[in-house]
Amino acid sequence: MKKIILFLFILPFFANAQEALFVQGSSGNLFINHLAAPKESFYSIGRLYNISPKEIAPYNKLVLENGLTIGQSLKIPLKAVNFAQANSVEKDEVAVPLYHKVEAAETLFQLSNNYNKVPVASLKAWNKLKSDAVSPGQNMIIGYLKVKKELSAFAQQGAKIPVETTEVVLVKEVPAKKVTAVVETPKPKKEEVAKKISEPIEENKKVDVEKIKVETVARPTNVSLSTDLKTGVFKSSFLDSGNEEKVTAGVFKSTIGWEDGKYYCLQNNAAQGAIVKITNPATGKSIYAKVLDVMPDLKQNDNLAIRISNAAADALGAGSANFECKINY
Repeated sequence: MKKIILFLFILPFFANAQEALFVQGSSGNLFINHLAAPKESFYSIGRLYNISPKEIAPYNKLVLENGLTIGQSLKIPLKAVNFAQANSVEKDEVAVPLYHKVEAAETLFQLSNNYNKVPVASLKAWNKLKSDAVSPGQNMIIGYLKVKKELSAFAQQGAKIPVETTEVVLVKEVPAKKVTAVVETPKPKKEEVAKKISEPIEENKKVDVEKIKVETVARPTNVSLSTDLKTGVFKSSFLDSGNEEKVTAGVFKSTIGWEDGKYYCLQNNAAQGAIVKITNPATGKSIYAKVLDVMPDLKQNDNLAIRISNAAADALGAGSANFECKINY
């Protein structure tokens, strides 16, 4: 009986996470429509779409503390923190395709203008188009929702953002006995490598035209972690504003931080994205963690002021149980 009740509880949420996500609005004011399911709150919806509930509520002209009702319609804003139209996803995130249903007489150029002037070449790459033609009713990917792997059910729909290709037409001419042609892509946002093509051309040879696809490849960078992983790689970004609290901390499970030293936490007083210093007085150890979001409004969080990842708790020598700590931010 308990298993049946649990299934009925998670079914609306699971079904919602399986549906294709469609974008509404226009450039500068893009959003996703969401209908509140049973037991959902601003906090759980914020984790689902990787955006703070403090942004969702005012965007919908609602009061955060008043909560939600079943079936209530919300607009989820798409901003830099949760929306990508380039290959800019962090290691702890996945990209979930966002769609637009093509209307009659719409063109790729119009879609580009309506969605932040995203390059037409990107639209073609994401949707595997060989031409500029689109059809009414066609679902077109116009960008990607960035969500945390460990916090959002949408993560199971994650996909790799395709790298666009540039098609170049090379015209070979006769004048010289030997011509070396170098094909380069336009100057990109990231450093890229242009494919060089060399071919001898015999004298009196007729003009020949070839289509050459040049795929841009970002040069790998060597990252060196100079910060001691025991304290976390966010240490260099910590700004001490003089705020200090002695609180009770809880722990949440995560696969992140064990090898790369990236520690995360949920905390109400520090801003989202801020770095906090957490000290365990029992062991004298300290770590630096990034604030993912506010604490969810759940019964199990009563009397807790912060939750940290289990990798961070392990670095503090705290185990998995609640413990007393000091936080600076």
